[in-house]
Amino acid sequence: MQNKYILESLASDLKRVALGLHRGSNEMAKRFLHESLKRRDEIEMREVAPYIKKLLNNLSQEIDAESALMYSTLIQNYTQRKI
Repeated sequence: MQNKYILESLASDLKRVALGLHRGSNEMAKRFLHESLKRRDEIEMREVAPYIKKLLNNLSQEIDAESALMYSTLIQNYTQRKI
């Protein structure tokens, strides 16, 4: 249950990253990307599906708006269906 909360928060942070990058607000995007990376480290990896583990491991400091939005959507869908 704790993972669900963390993953939902991570999805929201990534959506804010995507919006910030799309709007040209790079400082806001950096702040939320930093938050999302901190949240990623809080996740109990052994409890999530392999494709989510792979996605989370690919999450890095360098991300574009489209990737952030895609990751956000995939994580959000996962929390609605699997947990």
